[in-house]
Amino acid sequence: MENTEQFLEQLQLDKNITLDDIPNIDLYMDQVIQLFESKYSGTKRNEDDKILTKTMINNYAKGKLFFPINNKKYSRDHLLLISIIYQLKGTISINDIKHVLEKLNEKIVKENFRLDLLYTSFLALVEQNVNQFRRDFRELVSGTTEEIQHFEDEDSDYLEKVLLISSLSYMSNLYRRAVERLVDDIHREE
Repeated sequence: MENTEQFLEQLQLDKNITLDDIPNIDLYMDQVIQLFESKYSGTKRNEDDKILTKTMINNYAKGKLFFPINNKKYSRDHLLLISIIYQLKGTISINDIKHVLEKLNEKIVKENFRLDLLYTSFLALVEQNVNQFRRDFRELVSGTTEEIQHFEDEDSDYLEKVLLISSLSYMSNLYRRAVERLVDDIHREE
């Protein structure tokens, strides 16, 4: 694969909503959507894709993925939870997300839990994850390039991409299975 660094930059792996991105006032739904669109628009696969919609947010609320809002406004904690949901929904089901966040929502409402501190830790881990992914991806590309040299085929660029896609998909499945096992552990603990 040519120009691995350019490929990694195009993925915009460092795009996340930070605490500094969130204003100190409660937001209406349209403002929440605008915040997410402005931060994550570069990560869309297709131009027409939506990062977050009113329907999504309403479904999260109906599904009790976050505690009830006040006066049609979303607090800082709501935005942090929606950001976490945004990250989780690519890997696990909405039902699993509900189970994962259920106790966290209770802690926020009943114990005045500082979600911003947990979110800061989440972002620190995300930064480590991104750095690890960059290293792993470079190594995987290098290994794929080595493997493809065993083939003397005019379509070697295509075959290299097939190998890379297959390998990345396999790794993704391993991580998803680990996540599902952890979700199941939360179920059992309840």
